[in-house]
Amino acid sequence: MLNTIRDAWGWTGLSPAQVESINSFGNLIVRSADGAFWRICPEELSCEIVAHDAEEFAALWEEDDFQTDWQMEQLVGLARTKLGPLPDGRYYFLKVPAVLGGAYDADNLATITLDELIAFSGDLGEKIKDVPDGAQIEIDWKD
Repeated sequence: MLNTIRDAWGWTGLSPAQVESINSFGNLIVRSADGAFWRICPEELSCEIVAHDAEEFAALWEEDDFQTDWQMEQLVGLARTKLGPLPDGRYYFLKVPAVLGGAYDADNLATITLDELIAFSGDLGEKIKDVPDGAQIEIDWKD
């Protein structure tokens, strides 16, 4: 997994050392080589520092707002209703990422392997990183 993270999200400056946590939507908390904690959020095509060290991360992890966002309970409930429990090795995801206008609704949900999700979201995130908010883009999906 660290190689997939490095290949897909290294362009952000993340040098992954250890995956600390994974939620049902394949969001990752990754400790970097310098000790900072990053969150990869595939539905937002984002990878950002959430804490600069273990002490700061421990405090963040205890915050109710962070846990509510991290657990994604309503969306996980919707996904379970639509798709059933997650099979081993699979995670829920938004077929069209929210940052590209994908809705947080049942019609936009599916399951995917973590490697596929992290690779796809990192690649797409890099491709659109310099596109201004609100700009239109065209994506050519190839099989």
